Amino acid sequence: MKNIVSLVLIIAVNVIAHSQETQIDLKEITVVSSPRIELPFSENSRTIQVISKEEITESPANNVAELLQQVAGIDIRRRGVSGMQADLYIRGGGFDQTLLLIDGIKVEDAQTGHHTMNMALPIEVIERIEIIKGSASRVYGQNAFSGAINIITSKVAENMVSVSLESGSYKQQNASVTISRKNEDQSVLFHYSNNSSDGHKYNTDYKNENYFLKNSFEIKGLPIDMISSFNERKFGANGFYASPEAIDQYEETQASLLGFSTKIISNNFIIKPKLYWKRNQDMYVYLRDNPSVYRNLHITNKIGAELNGSYESNNGITGFGVDISSIKLSSNNLGERKRTMVNLFLEHQMKFAENKIDVTPGVAFSYFSDVSTNQNYQNNFFRNFFMYPGIDIGYVLNDDVKLYSNIGYTYRVPTYTDLFYTSPTTIGNENLKPEKAFTKEIGLDYTKGNFNFIFTLYNRDASDVIDYVKNVESAPWEAFNIREINTKGYELGLTYNFYVASFLNHSIKIGYSNIKDDLKQTDFNFSRYSLNSLKNHLTTSYSFEIKKNLKSSIIYKYAERNFGEDYSVMDIKVSYTLKKYNLYITANNLFDTIYSETNLVEMPGRNVLLGLNVKF
Repeated sequence: MKNIVSLVLIIAVNVIAHSQETQIDLKEITVVSSPRIELPFSENSRTIQVISKEEITESPANNVAELLQQVAGIDIRRRGVSGMQADLYIRGGGFDQTLLLIDGIKVEDAQTGHHTMNMALPIEVIERIEIIKGSASRVYGQNAFSGAINIITSKVAENMVSVSLESGSYKQQNASVTISRKNEDQSVLFHYSNNSSDGHKYNTDYKNENYFLKNSFEIKGLPIDMISSFNERKFGANGFYASPEAIDQYEETQASLLGFSTKIISNNFIIKPKLYWKRNQDMYVYLRDNPSVYRNLHITNKIGAELNGSYESNNGITGFGVDISSIKLSSNNLGERKRTMVNLFLEHQMKFAENKIDVTPGVAFSYFSDVSTNQNYQNNFFRNFFMYPGIDIGYVLNDDVKLYSNIGYTYRVPTYTDLFYTSPTTIGNENLKPEKAFTKEIGLDYTKGNFNFIFTLYNRDASDVIDYVKNVESAPWEAFNIREINTKGYELGLTYNFYVASFLNHSIKIGYSNIKDDLKQTDFNFSRYSLNSLKNHLTTSYSFEIKKNLKSSIIYKYAERNFGEDYSVMDIKVSYTLKKYNLYITANNLFDTIYSETNLVEMPGRNVLLGLNVKF
């Protein structure tokens, strides 16, 4: 591992030393989205990374799961071709401990975090992806236990029709159309795509349809953004969930979102209301050709309203917000469930020493109608009420260097699967308490022109972590709050953009993450909880122009898990643009590496995709 890191760094330094200077300025990245206090990218005192529109376009990634795999510290555990099913982990946390947002709308699923990535949008409609690492519960609330991913949808810049056709390995057939229209009164962005494949082995075929519509308009001068999306996936799940021997599993999922948002600016006030409805449906059968043997059907609906805002005064910026949502679950296994959630947020940023020091204390309060957060209170309201404070601190050493630190409490309430799931092998526990953690982080950010270096150290002390345990091997697994886990880690990142010639743009990115988990043992003889984090995770990318209109991007990923298995994967994309035509070829797992990311599910081998995009 050390040899690999050294080689990559030597190559990077050598290229940097021999490149020409450029006017690219990495500090001029857009304001990072926030429910309340919005700050320029360089002024945040948290670990935040942004995948830009240009990076998305040039990347060999064909979907959000593959894009996120290019970021050190993010663990995407995929199953099947094109990551047809994938789970999202950040900094060693679980897939239930990571929050996904779309334009700031929280789209977590109360049934299970296993469905989080069902809501991921097609990359054609994404403007950028913001990655918030570390505890984010003070900012976003429940589920942001180890971090959050915010997908920002595209704004309409021109009138255009874009058509793409792709064909490749495993009989992949992909087709999509994207239409954007803009006039003085409103803009519309519409996307439809249909993706299918026979799969890389028996019963891993899939068919995936995506619909997306974004409409921006005004009502009496008030700007309104409306987004709606619908995603349906049907796929064979050979060995995906139960065991490698369960080769005939099958799943169908539907994920949809309808949201309205606006932004009101009045003097020193900024108010940002949101209304949304999110629905998820999942149907799983153990035997694809005989559903009657074992079948689960879950339908989750979430209706929510948010009112966030900020007020700027001589004493700083005060952020405030309230988030109310109602959840209803209908399931043949988990029963009929209802939950009301209320979240209150308050934070205030102050600056001192000629704006060199920024301090942002904050606190969030949460209420769950059906989950007891503190058993010590007799009153039901206080038993279902939880408070989690935190603080961010930043110090600008000079124009190029910023030091930052943040500490705070974070939590996650049990999913309905944790609480109520029953099967011949697994039993939930309706008396489970929320998982809790105290997190600490310190970082350094150096940015000078076209060069950026970031280094971060973090520590997370988690308690009441849910585990499935038993004392007799033949007994079913049962859920309990029994784990205590201390997670320590560090991350470093390097970005350098440069020109080798007058029009040949190059970009190098290197990321490395190291995680060490200390898991306290329990009195049970058998435990299902297996900490198989990415102990060492290296990601590198090199994007460049070969000549005008001819571009290429190479991605290298190295992963070593706690259990000892390791693997290296390389992806590449080459594209050529001529007027309105763009011809491209992507090759994922270029060297045909044999590896698995989860549950011993072998990933596809070399996957080549040839595509043509035409814009009118």
